[in-house]
Amino acid sequence: MRKFIYLCSHLCVQVPLLPIAVLTVIPLAVCPSWRPWGAADIPVLGNPGVGQWIVIIVVAYTIIDTVRGMIDDLRHGRVGVDLLAVVAIAATVAVQEYWASWAVVLMISSGEAIEEYAQSKAESSLTALMTAAPQTAHVVRRPGVGVAGVNTGDGSDGSSDDRCDGFRKVAALPSSAASGSSDAATSHYDTVAVESVTPGDVLIVLPGETVPVDGELLSGSATLDLSNINGEPVPRGVFAGARVMSGAVNGSTTLTMRAAEAARDSQYQRILALVAAAQDSRPAVVKTADVLAVPFTVLALAIAAVAWLVSGVPTRFAQVLVLATPCPLLIAAPVAYVAGTGRLAKSGILIKTQDVLENLGCVTHVFFDKTGTLTVKQPQVTRVEMLPGAGTHLNEDHVLMMAGVVETYSVHILAKGIAKAGTEALSRLHRRFEEGQRLCPQPDADWPGHGRDYPVVKHIDEDAGKGISGEVNGHKVRVGRLSFAASSEDGFLPVERIVPGRATTDGDRQSGKQGEGRLADEIRTRFGMLAPDEMASYVSVDGHLIARIVLRDVPRANAKSALASLRGLGVAKLSMLTGDKRSSAAIIASEVGIDDVHAELFPEDKVTAVTTATVTPSRGVTMMVGDGVNDAPVLAAADIGMAMTDGTSTAASESAQVVILNDDIAAVPRAIAIARRTKRVMLQAVLAGLALALIGMVAAAFNLIPVVVGAFLQEAIDVVSILWALTALLDRD
Repeated sequence: MRKFIYLCSHLCVQVPLLPIAVLTVIPLAVCPSWRPWGAADIPVLGNPGVGQWIVIIVVAYTIIDTVRGMIDDLRHGRVGVDLLAVVAIAATVAVQEYWASWAVVLMISSGEAIEEYAQSKAESSLTALMTAAPQTAHVVRRPGVGVAGVNTGDGSDGSSDDRCDGFRKVAALPSSAASGSSDAATSHYDTVAVESVTPGDVLIVLPGETVPVDGELLSGSATLDLSNINGEPVPRGVFAGARVMSGAVNGSTTLTMRAAEAARDSQYQRILALVAAAQDSRPAVVKTADVLAVPFTVLALAIAAVAWLVSGVPTRFAQVLVLATPCPLLIAAPVAYVAGTGRLAKSGILIKTQDVLENLGCVTHVFFDKTGTLTVKQPQVTRVEMLPGAGTHLNEDHVLMMAGVVETYSVHILAKGIAKAGTEALSRLHRRFEEGQRLCPQPDADWPGHGRDYPVVKHIDEDAGKGISGEVNGHKVRVGRLSFAASSEDGFLPVERIVPGRATTDGDRQSGKQGEGRLADEIRTRFGMLAPDEMASYVSVDGHLIARIVLRDVPRANAKSALASLRGLGVAKLSMLTGDKRSSAAIIASEVGIDDVHAELFPEDKVTAVTTATVTPSRGVTMMVGDGVNDAPVLAAADIGMAMTDGTSTAASESAQVVILNDDIAAVPRAIAIARRTKRVMLQAVLAGLALALIGMVAAAFNLIPVVVGAFLQEAIDVVSILWALTALLDRD
């Protein structure tokens, strides 16, 4: 009930004519013909009573306000088509149908209120993004915190003590501050407008608050809700040094961060810029609807004039016009498109303009980038191959755990995939241990670190381009190229004769450079050949080569189903564009279900492929889907460029018309489905509304609908068409 009262009061504020029209019924009903001034006829109007004069005054105000709106529309390049309303309400007064005049005023004002409600309902998802924008920030003013070189207020300019990270050397904090207590963290800060934050400022974000600007996390860890940015439903845990994005909502503990961007350059502001652009745009179909409203107005006036001339009754003219409503064109069409734009935003899909929404529904040819779009962003571990005859008691999970630990410190392209697999292997080892099994069979069960929650890591050293080494639980681990992993600490590859099924002994080993190549070939032969799209890292423990970790560019888990959905939507052609080897591209293409593969392309070749399809006669609409990192030229070349990101960057928005913020390829068919349903709902709402209005006008021309009834019927037609347009908000794809 409270919500309903709030809604009514809000609509009355937005449409002040509505309460005036409602209150006007009182004098019209109580004293319509009371004339304290006596008989005084006025041309056309006759001698109205007090209640009728009040209606006439309200009608005059309505006409003036409507004409002002029409002029404003013309100034902004839009056709003002409220002429029907003006003529209809004037006609009812001219034929002295004052109840009909009041009804039309009420319908006009309530129609504006319904339009206001429909627009706010359609824009609800977009409005939620806008209102969540951070407005303030808490800047830390504790002594010793600030940007290097800034006067600290103690007589020093900071030139000798300030460090490059913005902190000055200060005495040790009390134990409570060192432990990160909330009192220590929040006792010295100033709350300022978010526009006042400058890069380098240290900020405090309290529990439940929105991160104001992009920056770097200084706290040990934090939990962030990214649903406003990329629709990710589960809060994400981040750790010291991680990027913190504006628009994220902090969890239950206070966090400290250093601003990296000004508010205007931060992530959330880029998202809001896309939202604002989409809200301000008008799709071509809506512009067409505006134009179609003109012939509809002419048709309505013609029917009204013919009805008057044939019947000889002026009231027929008013009867027809009160039913002539262009609202299905003027309101239902834009409401449907705004609703569709809101649904896309709710699904983590932002569009630049509403024209894109219309074109999305017409896509017939979709190009996909391979790496990072059809596949995951980093190669993933597919299997671990133990070296036959290596004589180790370790299994695949031990190898992955140790390799993953050291690869955590690497920047190599394969490192993240191995580190991720290592984390999963560690969890499996923990589960086995908890179930009563020993992590390592004898004689390795007494190795240092056995049963620890976290491995003990020391002496990490990376040799760029070759591999990385370190000590894990007291054991020397080397991961990388075969020559690196199998080599001893002096850098030479020992020559070892490996006998399947038998552990290598010292008597089997010989040193020297001769035979290194032969041994490497023998090792590769024992492991077996790699597939064209596979790559490998080799692992040695305590100087013994024991395994090979095989990785490959893995398709996204839902890539195949997403492409199948596109075909189900009638998209005629799916193509892959990649600079990768043809053999590797063919494997991925077959796994996801793409027949048209363009491989070994340079960036300019990708642009040529898309441009050729775009300019082909009878081509339909082409769309390019990329990860937005280096696909800007080809995204711009297609009719629609769609960039897939994880919400950490919208740089692709400069060249892409659609940005997917949740890094989910399933959003591609979903965007097309939403666009198609939006256009279908819009057409249904417009055609149904116009058809009902036309039937009503013809019936009124034959005097089947009284003028007062017609005014209310016209409002019912508007409500039906607008409510139908709002069904574009429903998830029925």
